[in-house]
Amino acid sequence: MSNTPHLIILAGGASSRMWPLREKSLIRFGAEPLLISQLRRFQALGYTDAIIVGNPENHADIAALLVSVPTMNTQVVVQPEARGMGDALLRAADALPPDAPIAITQVHDVVDDALHLDLLAAFRADSAAAYVAGNERDDYFPGGYLIVGADGRLTGIIEKPGAANRPSKLVNIVAHIYPRAGTLFDAIRAEYARDLPSDDHYERAMDALMKTSLFKVVPYRGAWSALKFPWHVLDIMNHFLAQIKGQHIADSAKIAPTASVSGDVFIGEGARVFGGAAVVGPAYIGAGTIVGNNALVRNSMVLDRCNVGFTTEVARSYVADHVDMHACRVLDSVFASGVNFSAGCTTANLRIDRGNVPCYVKGQKIDTGRDKLGAIIGQGAFLAVDVMTMPGVKVGEDAQVGPGMHVHKDISDGARAYVKQEIVVIERDGRHKV
Repeated sequence: MSNTPHLIILAGGASSRMWPLREKSLIRFGAEPLLISQLRRFQALGYTDAIIVGNPENHADIAALLVSVPTMNTQVVVQPEARGMGDALLRAADALPPDAPIAITQVHDVVDDALHLDLLAAFRADSAAAYVAGNERDDYFPGGYLIVGADGRLTGIIEKPGAANRPSKLVNIVAHIYPRAGTLFDAIRAEYARDLPSDDHYERAMDALMKTSLFKVVPYRGAWSALKFPWHVLDIMNHFLAQIKGQHIADSAKIAPTASVSGDVFIGEGARVFGGAAVVGPAYIGAGTIVGNNALVRNSMVLDRCNVGFTTEVARSYVADHVDMHACRVLDSVFASGVNFSAGCTTANLRIDRGNVPCYVKGQKIDTGRDKLGAIIGQGAFLAVDVMTMPGVKVGEDAQVGPGMHVHKDISDGARAYVKQEIVVIERDGRHKV
């Protein structure tokens, strides 16, 4: 038996909480989608075989992307409906020998390599036990807390116990290794056979196995970013920006003598930074992107073939391909591809009371945990001149926002929003014209 488990990457489920953005596993951070970046990371750690569990909407795109990792043995299986993690794992069962060790992770969990290296080291030292990564933290996190005995054995998980009732400081991260796939799959099937009205079959299967099998915790104290809501794109972006060390400027890029490039910066093929412009790291400027005269890009990721127009400021923001920005301010925001952000537009990012910015997700008001958050704008949206978005507002795909509008509420996909005006002209002779 190999001492490197088969990898299962969960990339299915529904991305409805990410609206107005699309499939989270395919969001690009730099040159490659998140899924491919994750696969390359696992390959570098020694994994050779991976199964990606997709859904009916993303599996074809995932399969097409896998050709970019030809040296890794990968395959895609489909979870037809979002029926929980247990069902997703069972979709991989037919592709694995029952006695194969498996490692389970989620595509949207971005952590330091140390976590997975420590998991592998623990498994290789004792391949009879199962291993669960636990994020050690002092603050309360609304997740599953691990119950650990005095001997270090993991005996249970309590979901969202409340700050006063935490059994430990360790929060479950979906980075798990099992010595035998068949044992886990049988336990999950047994939970589905009980037909309980919930989708926590995997967690219940884990709990049942802990009563008969040895589980150990692998503590992890590093950074952990999970891409669950659209504003989390900014956290993942910062993770990837932190990987840029030094300045990497393509030979075909053109930097004007009066432009300024400072800090850790990547500038792609054919990019142009015009006179008076400044790119302040950490920053990523994609291929063919233009940073116009006197524009400023700082602590941001601007992907391929964008126009950062004259005097535009892009700060702490993620901007996808083919976005046009003209004499505007993009602050703490996320723009999908093809957005037009016209002259004079601004994303307000700070509440008057300086409190955390809330955001509505599927009708529910959620605290984003961010004291600065601008707009999240879907693919192909067009915002006309002098539009101002309030903190935490979302604009749907292909939406159109008319000139001079202050956007206080989310705008749905394909909607047109504009301000009706009554123009009154008073002539010299006192006559009124409407």
